Amino acid sequence: MNKMEEKQISEHEGLLLIQQMIATAKKEQKDDGKGWIIWGWMLFLASLLTVLNIHFGWFQTFFFWNFFGVITLVALSYQTISYLFMRKTEKVHTYTKDLFQRLNTGFFISLMFIIVAINVNISPTIGFSLLISLYAFWILIYGSALNFRPSIIAAYLTWGIGFVSLFAKSFEQVMLLHAAAVLVGYIIPGHIANNEFRKLHQRNKVVESV
Repeated sequence: MNKMEEKQISEHEGLLLIQQMIATAKKEQKDDGKGWIIWGWMLFLASLLTVLNIHFGWFQTFFFWNFFGVITLVALSYQTISYLFMRKTEKVHTYTKDLFQRLNTGFFISLMFIIVAINVNISPTIGFSLLISLYAFWILIYGSALNFRPSIIAAYLTWGIGFVSLFAKSFEQVMLLHAAAVLVGYIIPGHIANNEFRKLHQRNKVVESV
């Protein structure tokens, strides 16, 4: 009898574990879009403020980008410390989450590579065009992995803007195109994802209350 009870408990726990894994995977595949919105608006404002700065000569040309870089480094440092020392033990570890963690690492390494190249060897005009291409590549991966059509479409539109930026005649024009790229690639899909996430959350609340 004891063996039968142990077997039944094990089977019950196994079913609970499977259900939990499925629920976690589904949750991971629904992005609330907040990260894309925040990142997109920061890039958008840095681009437009740089254009205004070129016109009015408030500060050194790259002042707003340097300021944006400091904020990004602080945020990344906090995220890294939180991940290494303050994260909670995960009950379920899924392939999707592991994939995005590694892709995020690769994206930011590539991002830093281009930024260093801008400061060392290549012109800022070409450098920001390369950044736009990098954005498009990451957006396409994200959209494809989560089957999010707005991001897939946005990726190709972002690449189109990136190609146009290669023929820009001034850094000011590149900044305007960069602003357009993050608007199309990050901000608009981010708000769409956030809207869909909130609708799904509301539907789940209704189902749970029934």
